[in-house]
Amino acid sequence: MGIMESIGSEFKTRNFSIYGQWTGILAIILCIAVGIANIFSFSLLIIFSIICLVCGLLLIFIEIPILLRICPTSKVFDTFVRKFHNNYGRAGIYIAMALAQWLSLLVKASSLIAAAVILTFAGFFYGLAGLKGQEFMGSKTLGGAGIAQMIV
Repeated sequence: MGIMESIGSEFKTRNFSIYGQWTGILAIILCIAVGIANIFSFSLLIIFSIICLVCGLLLIFIEIPILLRICPTSKVFDTFVRKFHNNYGRAGIYIAMALAQWLSLLVKASSLIAAAVILTFAGFFYGLAGLKGQEFMGSKTLGGAGIAQMIV
């Protein structure tokens, strides 16, 4: 089974945590890209840009659990990341990150809005999975399944 078939079978499960995780991967890419793009603005927007970059880097470790095993990180950081191993925890962190990016509109409208929208969608998917009582289901493609249980 190839990667695309694996991803397709995961989406067919109708588990909203899978949708949230893949939206989270999109959010990682977007946060890093728009964070870098806006860091060169000479206004208060630079603060939100740095926040967006930090969020993107943090999300890498939240969404790709195998990286906690591979990358040398501190015990404090590992403990912090492990708090977001369920749907409600992830929904909360995504909504908090989205709120920070929505607040960037107070300074100036920029491409950080795209990150805010995607982070909001990911938070919505995780929240919906929690409300529907669906168990967190990590993508096998991203190091979920057996690996996720070893880490958490």
